[in-house]
Amino acid sequence: MNSITCPKCGRECNILFDSVCKDCFFETFKLIELPLVLHIRICSSCGAYFHRSKWEDIGNVEDVVLKAVEKALFIHNEAGDVEIYIEPREITPFIYMVRAEVDAVVRGEPIHAEAETEVRIQRTACDICSRESGGYFEAIIQIRAAGRFPTEEEKRRCSAIARETMESMRKKGDRLAFISDVLEQKEGTDLYMGSMNASRQVCRLITSEMGGSFAESPTLVGMKDGKNVYRITYAIRLPEFRSGDVIRFRGRIIQIKSSGKKVNGISLEDGSRFISTPEELRGAEKVANIGDAVPTVLVSIEENAILVLDPETYETVAIKRPVLFNAEAGSEIPVLKTAYGIFALASSETSQAR
Repeated sequence: MNSITCPKCGRECNILFDSVCKDCFFETFKLIELPLVLHIRICSSCGAYFHRSKWEDIGNVEDVVLKAVEKALFIHNEAGDVEIYIEPREITPFIYMVRAEVDAVVRGEPIHAEAETEVRIQRTACDICSRESGGYFEAIIQIRAAGRFPTEEEKRRCSAIARETMESMRKKGDRLAFISDVLEQKEGTDLYMGSMNASRQVCRLITSEMGGSFAESPTLVGMKDGKNVYRITYAIRLPEFRSGDVIRFRGRIIQIKSSGKKVNGISLEDGSRFISTPEELRGAEKVANIGDAVPTVLVSIEENAILVLDPETYETVAIKRPVLFNAEAGSEIPVLKTAYGIFALASSETSQAR
């Protein structure tokens, strides 16, 4: 094979690379390039990374540093079979030294290159955290109850569902999924929500678990980019009746066992099972709660009735014998006195109510 003289160094070679020998070619060939200093912005609150005019949720600080170096690292377009190794080293919480090593194949020849950069971190507040701290909201969720005020337990559970949903939606990419304020009102709780879409999901989950319904009402608050901007008020109405309430419905006295999309209960008159919906129970009368039960003396037991002392007048009255009744004459039993008569309760019911 005839040898070729390199026009640059004068050495003999078998093949030229861009009119020079291999050594001269790779002497000036730049496999990689990396800036000596990189500046990155990280949100001091949520850890988001500002890149290409927008904030991104990536992970911890080291993940952000690695991503920034990967994006800044230039690799020659002739390189093939590229392998990259990046090693970050924390100098201070605001400065990282990062070493990048690259192995590749260029024109059939293996080549190795190294570069180092200093990554300087600027801590600031991202657009979302700035909005959250500034009280930004797109929607208000009003937690109310039909015909009554929500209980403290109901308000706590609704708020917990909202927080859990916001956390889940934020992990899925909705960076506006936050609660900017919580106001306690006499009628219930108002939640000020950063995300309109996440708020609708919160309402669905609350009514799915606790029953009731919700309605939405938009309010025009301005214009942006030539389009109307609205805030939505979501009004949740929890069911009127809850577990432990005793109601009169279509002539029957019903103790509510659970209330959600379906209302389950038991008749205090014959022990039969009761199933309905909150919508069907509109107009029903609440006559008592099992927490209002008081103890009284069981005078005697007959086949289908029992004799007890009226807890107020102490007169002996006959009432229907409850299903699976097993108390003994002379003992105390819990009873509930209502405008529609006196009803005996199981001891377990009243102990749970208390």
